[in-house]
Amino acid sequence: MKNYSGVAFAAALAIQCVPASANGIMLEANGARAQSRWGGELGVGYSFSAGGFSLRPIAGAFLHRGDNDRYYMDRFHNGQERCRDSETGHFAKDSECDNLAVKAYAKIEATYSIPLLAEVGGGVRFSGDKVRPYGTVAVPLAPKISLKGNAGPKYYALGLKAGF
Repeated sequence: MKNYSGVAFAAALAIQCVPASANGIMLEANGARAQSRWGGELGVGYSFSAGGFSLRPIAGAFLHRGDNDRYYMDRFHNGQERCRDSETGHFAKDSECDNLAVKAYAKIEATYSIPLLAEVGGGVRFSGDKVRPYGTVAVPLAPKISLKGNAGPKYYALGLKAGF
């Protein structure tokens, strides 16, 4: 596993050097293709702005289908469903059939806002031992809500960004 302490230190230093003109908290909710899986990203970040430029560290969770296909929902002729272990045939707890996996991620984005048109820039996504650069575009839908898209090598996301 690679050590990213230098990257984390540089990001922390960059955040400290930005003037105290912070815009505030932002939330993101994206449908995404990351880590060779489709899923959803839920993240929270903080925007530091100067002029039309912004620096935005983000932390969140990538929710996707897990690797445990051992359990499945068995539907009976009376319409009821129960979780079943495919290896033993025994009933299992319903939570075993959820098969939801969660992986933490962190991102840092640098963007420029073109008034009334879009916000464009780039970022880096950190998840496990993977580092993925990407480009980002956000188009305003309402004063504090934007439609946002990210695209890079083996990473794509489309969703909403809301500022507070």
